[in-house]
Amino acid sequence: MTSTDLIPTVLLARKAVVYVRQSTQSQVITNLESQRRQYDLVDVARQRGFSDVEVIDDDLGRSASGTVARPGFDRLVALLCAGKVGAVFCFDASRLARNGRDWHHLLELCGLVEARVIDHDGVYNPCRPNDRLLLGMKGSISEFELGVLRARMLDAARSKARRGELRLSVPFGYIWHREAGLGSILICVCKR
Repeated sequence: MTSTDLIPTVLLARKAVVYVRQSTQSQVITNLESQRRQYDLVDVARQRGFSDVEVIDDDLGRSASGTVARPGFDRLVALLCAGKVGAVFCFDASRLARNGRDWHHLLELCGLVEARVIDHDGVYNPCRPNDRLLLGMKGSISEFELGVLRARMLDAARSKARRGELRLSVPFGYIWHREAGLGSILICVCKR
């Protein structure tokens, strides 16, 4: 298959969208290499023949689990619905969404406007059954992985609680004392 077979000229005339996302604020602060590699997809889009490349990074620090609003994802969906997108670039296609509803909705929209989904593994055409199958598997595995991670974290917290080692942050104005438990802090402001 040639490059024009993967991304036809009509799609190159549209916009390429580079979707950048990290799940937590901690990742945004500490995982700078991941961010850099995602922003480098702008160069990949240009190498593939796109002249109009838009970066959507509104969702940095937001989970894709479906429980948090993602304005960047919503903007991507709106651009797809308007038929302005020729390809969606992401570091890993499964990172676009971590829940089946968002994932399959995105694939359906890409298929309707014939936009491609491009990640480090390849160029996917959601109109082609084999590509759709691969993208569907990536999304299902991602959703399963998220469930496994949640279960592991919950099991770890339960284990710590059974050992008496689980420590949770207490609300402002309270203090945790090993013998006394949870208590409030009395703050006195005196005038001189």
